[in-house]
Amino acid sequence: MDTDTQPVVVVGAGPTGLAAAAHLLERGIEPLVLEAGSTAGAAVAQWHHVRLFSPWSELLDPAATRLLEAHGWQRPDPRTYPTGADWAAHYLQPLAAALGNRVRFHTRVTGVARRGRDRVVDADRESEPLTVHAVAEDQEHRLTARAVVDASGTWTTPNPLGGDGLPALGEEQARSQITYRVPDLSDPRTRERYAGRRIAVAGSGHSALTALVALAGIADEHPGTEIWWLLRRGAVGNVFGGGEADQLPARGALGQRAKAAAAAGHIRTVTGFRTAAVRSMPEGRVVLESFDGQHTEPLDEVIALTGFRPDLSWLSEIRLDLDPVLQAPRALAPLIDPNVHSCGTVYPHGAAELAQPEPGVYLVGMKSYGRAPTFLALTGYEQVRSVVAAVAGDHDAASRVELTLPETGVCSGAGVLDEPSEPESAGCCGPASDIDLSLTVSTP
Repeated sequence: MDTDTQPVVVVGAGPTGLAAAAHLLERGIEPLVLEAGSTAGAAVAQWHHVRLFSPWSELLDPAATRLLEAHGWQRPDPRTYPTGADWAAHYLQPLAAALGNRVRFHTRVTGVARRGRDRVVDADRESEPLTVHAVAEDQEHRLTARAVVDASGTWTTPNPLGGDGLPALGEEQARSQITYRVPDLSDPRTRERYAGRRIAVAGSGHSALTALVALAGIADEHPGTEIWWLLRRGAVGNVFGGGEADQLPARGALGQRAKAAAAAGHIRTVTGFRTAAVRSMPEGRVVLESFDGQHTEPLDEVIALTGFRPDLSWLSEIRLDLDPVLQAPRALAPLIDPNVHSCGTVYPHGAAELAQPEPGVYLVGMKSYGRAPTFLALTGYEQVRSVVAAVAGDHDAASRVELTLPETGVCSGAGVLDEPSEPESAGCCGPASDIDLSLTVSTP
C-alpha cells in the first residue's frame, strides 16, 4: 500500500499539535488532527486564568503564523504576556479554524497499531500503514495514517498526591477535597470554597508558587484562612527561583511574591513530607500522613500540584523506546533530565531524538518530556518543524537546528496575575527588572 497518499494523524489540537499541522500543510502533506476536547487548546482553556511567563513573541510558531496571516489574522502585541484564555482565543482557536475540517473535535484516540500486526509480529511490518483507533460520538473508527505525531500532552494525567508515585491510601476516596490544578480564585464560587479554610498545597514548582500567592491574597481578606505548604524536599532551598536575577521578570516576580507571602506568616511550611495516606475525618475534613509518621491538622482542602506524567496506555501496540525513569524518548531523556537542566538549557532537538523503533511514530511537545516537569513552547515548535521535515523526506532540514533557545525558558504559567508591565527587552533573554504584578481577583 502506498502510505504517502494517507494523511499524517496528529493527536491533540494544542499549541504543538496545531503547529505540526501547519508545517505539514506547508509541505503539501495532508494533516488530520484528532482532538478529544470540544475546542482547540482544550487543556490550555482549563488554566485560562493563569498568565504565561512568556510574551507573545515566544508563543507563535512560524508556519502557523504564516497560515493565520493568509487568513487575515492580526498578530498580538509581541511584548505582552497572554493568559491561557488569551492564547487559546487569539491564536489556537483561529489556527484551528484556518485548518478547517482537518481538525476533528470530540474525537478520542484509543489506540495506534500497524495494520494487521500487533507489537510482537515482525513479518512485513514496515510495509503496512499505521492505523489509528478513535471514538467520536460513541462510534468507533479506524483510520489509516502515513505517520502519527503524538502531541496529546500530559494535562489529563496529573501525578497523584502519594509520595511514592502511586495514589496515597485513601486518596481516591477523598477526591472531593483534593484538586490537581491551580484553582481559579477569580471565580467567586471557587474563592468561597477556600476562603476561611485550612488548605494544604503539595508541590514545589511554579504551579505551587502560583497557588500559594493566590491563596495568600485570600488570607489577607479572610484572616481565618490557613495555608500549609507541603514540600517533599528536605529544605526550601532554591524553590523560590532566581528572584531579581531571573532572566524572565515575570517568573522571578512570582518567586519573590511567594517568598514574601511565606515570610509574612501566611504560609506554614512543612519540609520532608511525602504523603502516605489521606485519612477522612468528620465534617468532610482530611488528615494527611507522611511515610515517616508526620501528619497535618485536619484540612478542609488539598491542592496537589506534584507534576504530570504521560498516558502511554493507548500506545501499547506500538514499539516504543523510552527512558525507564522519565518515560521520555530514550535519546531525548539525557537532554531534559531535571536534575541537570532547566527548560532553557535543553539543547534544541528534533526527529532524530524523538523517533521511535516504530517507523513514522513521533512523540512531541509535553508528551515527549515524559515526567520531566518543564517545557518551552519554542522547543515544541522546533520539534515539529524537524519531525515534519523527516516525514517529508527532507533529512537535511530535519537534522538542522533552526532555533536558538534562550538561557532561561518559559516553563509554566506565571500565576493568576494582572498584565505585567512591558520591559523594553521582554522575554527570555532580557535583563531582570522590577515589574508590577498584582493578583486578579474578584470579590464574592
